[in-house]
Amino acid sequence: MGNEGLAGRVALVTGAARGLGFAIAQRLAHSGARVWLNGRNEGALEQAAAAIGGGATPLPFDIADDAATAAAFARLEREGGLDILVNNAGQRDRRALAKLDRQAMRDLLEVNLVAPFDLARRAAALLRQSRAGRIINITSIAAEIARGDPLYTASKGGLAALTRALAAELGADRITVNAIAPGYFSTQTNAGMVADTAVEQHLQRRTSLGRWGQPHEIAGAVAFLAGDEASYITGHTIAVDGGYLAHF
Repeated sequence: MGNEGLAGRVALVTGAARGLGFAIAQRLAHSGARVWLNGRNEGALEQAAAAIGGGATPLPFDIADDAATAAAFARLEREGGLDILVNNAGQRDRRALAKLDRQAMRDLLEVNLVAPFDLARRAAALLRQSRAGRIINITSIAAEIARGDPLYTASKGGLAALTRALAAELGADRITVNAIAPGYFSTQTNAGMVADTAVEQHLQRRTSLGRWGQPHEIAGAVAFLAGDEASYITGHTIAVDGGYLAHF
């Protein structure tokens, strides 16, 4: 169990049923926050909430659905408001450029950029009533560097820029807005890559720490940005990447 530095705070973590989102939600709950777990699969969210224990509650809705999102925020307002929003949910389409079209870009941006914008917009009204409102966007090192993958790279670059814009606009309301850019993390989604020895060898050469990150290793950075220790930090992105961006 962690400390109680977030006692009394209410957090919403999107994409919280597994992977990085689950690890983030677990850390926030263990730090004393009441955490709403978002995702589209209610059963998976219930299992995640049970695994976390007290302080975790499923809040199933599709972040790309305007009406469902509005209903979810109405519930948040009725049941205690909000202090922390973690925009973690995202999608990826790794197809080559020749296989992509306009609609593919629209579809990915809807989840990876439009939805976080809308969630932040809606959250701001509740966060203004908090003594320490926090928005934390999960971007990617792909916002800074690229190996193809144009849809995901563009969406995460946009989310990094949105982080700065929201920080500038919401600072007057005492709301901080920051981002965390993960590198290579060993999650269920990346299981195939984790099992690939070529990727393992790449990380040994390319990162300072020479290995995959583990989901719990991102959670501490989120808890820091959500807490009082980060009260004068806004508009920034912390890379949690084992030194990938710094190493060559």
